Amino acid sequence: MREPVEWPTRDLLSHRAETTPERTAVVDAETGAERSYREFDAAADSVAAAVDGLADTAGGRVATLVDTRPAVGRLLYGVWRTGRTYAALNVDLAADTLGAQLDALDADLLVCERATEELAATVADCPVASVDEPTTGAVERLETVESSTVAVEPAERSRDETALILFTSGTTSEPKGVRLTVGNLVASATASAFRLGVRPGDRWLVCLPTYHMGGLAPFVRAALYGTAVVVQREFEPAATARLLDDHGVTGVSLVPTMCKRLVDAGWAPGDSLGAVLLGGGPADPDLVERCLAREIPVCPTYGMTETASQIATALPETARRYPDTVGQPLVCTDVTVLADGDPAGPNETGEIVVSGPTVTPGYLDDDATAAAFGPHGFHTGDRGYRDEDGRLWVVGRVDDRILTGGENVEAGTVAAVIGECNGVEDAAIVGMPDEEWGQRVGALVVGTADEETILAHCRDELAPYEVPKTVRVVDALPRTPSGTVDRDAVRRLLQS
Repeated sequence: MREPVEWPTRDLLSHRAETTPERTAVVDAETGAERSYREFDAAADSVAAAVDGLADTAGGRVATLVDTRPAVGRLLYGVWRTGRTYAALNVDLAADTLGAQLDALDADLLVCERATEELAATVADCPVASVDEPTTGAVERLETVESSTVAVEPAERSRDETALILFTSGTTSEPKGVRLTVGNLVASATASAFRLGVRPGDRWLVCLPTYHMGGLAPFVRAALYGTAVVVQREFEPAATARLLDDHGVTGVSLVPTMCKRLVDAGWAPGDSLGAVLLGGGPADPDLVERCLAREIPVCPTYGMTETASQIATALPETARRYPDTVGQPLVCTDVTVLADGDPAGPNETGEIVVSGPTVTPGYLDDDATAAAFGPHGFHTGDRGYRDEDGRLWVVGRVDDRILTGGENVEAGTVAAVIGECNGVEDAAIVGMPDEEWGQRVGALVVGTADEETILAHCRDELAPYEVPKTVRVVDALPRTPSGTVDRDAVRRLLQS
């Protein structure tokens, strides 16, 4: 008999399977098939046995090139069961970028699926296995009949051990590999429970990419809480709206673009839905107000990969009164706003710095780690302020500030003004190189308004140096898979 512990020294799934084996763990939204925690645990054993047979290095790293699907859950816990680190790669990246990330990981095994098999075989310099039946001899089948009958003793893990590596979206720089520990993940799931609440029958819909924290976090939370995840392989407004009702979903994570598409399609939630965690990028206050008007329990949230998901989250009652806040920080998360290097007072804008048990110990690159941390914690690169009650407002990026002709321009201010122009749906503001002014203000705009209308509105509402010198109207803003605006792509579109 194992000694009782106060900390989950084994993977969370093995603990959960011992306590509530009969509860539903994973639901495949496409087929309706359900797996109990007993069955989920056995599936993780199958993966663990296969990984042990394919990866030579004990305690090494297993990379995955697998899109959102129920198999991600058993992959995650199967890899963890062996004591190895799980590293999720973005299936939409180019081969050269994936190759560089695999080199940085020094992965012992790459797990793919049929859709990514050819790409995986091209970029990998380690063994490759597929969760589907392989089409070439160069790729192994991950799970075999033999491995499915083997029970694997879960590896013991300390809270400071790296369990997960995810790469940042890279909207303003090269993506960085973020190390997240067992302690980071459990602390994040615990803090989220204190903010959002948990009920035994909860079901969280996963429709975000599972190679980002927003898509993986529900698998961690569910195993800790004893609740279920419903996995939708690809977001589609009509199908997602139907799934939310048909499966009695109580929570879902969405980026603002997804949420807007649902609202535009006329979606109204059923009685079961208790939380729509809205993050991955700034949420327009108008969208928040539209959600609340439809009784959608929207919870604007601010988080990042480096903090294992949420930093601050506003509940619907807070969002109703303050639609542009992300609420107070989660329990045990300390947020400091630094203005000119010193802690700022209420309503004073500065850089947001975070510390606490959810914060990464660092990146794969030591120099990037050293540059990101200071005496007050992890420097997010975001700018914002807190009010007298501690509510947090995020107003933009530190590098969003544009210096043109000696004048500072806040990109968020320009974007907000353009957003008030009739016919404008969305806007992204960036600084562009300019021989005369150093930088000039550029605006990429979505909507039916033309450039002259937008410029006339800006001249009426902004100082002359804040008025964009380059404006372009497009059908949609370029975004990363996690939903954040790809600012480098915005700049390229404006320069073209």
